[in-house]
Amino acid sequence: MKLRTLARVLGFSAMLAAGQAHADLILNVAGVSEYRARGLSQSRFNPALQAGADYTDGGLYLGAFASTTQWIKDIPGGNADYELDLYGGYAGELVDGIGYDVGFLRYLFPDNNLHPTADTTELYAGLTYSVAKLKFSRTVSKNFLAIPDSGKSWYAELSATLDVGDGFTLVPHVGYQYISGPFSSDASYADVALTLSKDFNGLVPSIALMTTNAHRDFYNPGAGMTGDSRNLGRGTIVLGLKYNF
Repeated sequence: MKLRTLARVLGFSAMLAAGQAHADLILNVAGVSEYRARGLSQSRFNPALQAGADYTDGGLYLGAFASTTQWIKDIPGGNADYELDLYGGYAGELVDGIGYDVGFLRYLFPDNNLHPTADTTELYAGLTYSVAKLKFSRTVSKNFLAIPDSGKSWYAELSATLDVGDGFTLVPHVGYQYISGPFSSDASYADVALTLSKDFNGLVPSIALMTTNAHRDFYNPGAGMTGDSRNLGRGTIVLGLKYNF
């Protein structure tokens, strides 16, 4: 990862902390054996370095996340080697035991040089009950991640956070990514994941099993332009190590 990217995320966090000393701020750095988002490899099966920041003040929250990526540089003319996500929202309780979460997420790929651009904006809403969470995200930018005419795409997901004892947390997840527009039948897919982690006083190792039914003809490095025909959504095991401070 470019160190300046990590510095930007941590610098963003420091600005938040300076403005609201009474609020909560958590920073993190991480390494993963592969960067996956919604089941798809963003780093072409290679390791990635990541950094993040989360600021909360009551129900209000703001955050930033950065990671090395590869998929944009796999497309001829693409020039971004990292991703920067900015997000914010508000979480609260509708009634006793049922919570809600609404917000926005902006994916940025600086100088990505793709047409249409890979930069994407989503709005989302979620409901929580006990250990379960249901979330729906809707694209509001003109396109979703450089896919032409895909501005009405959406992602629905259901997950649970389970305390399985001895400090271990197990998170099962299922999602469906719908891609609107002319590539809908080839680009839409479902994903499933199962993640096990444990927090050792801020140091969090994890292991995740995940797979998708994404079409290999559509989801391969550079959409077939690199000569690599591997499916970016194939089943895999992802190892991670994060430190929160």
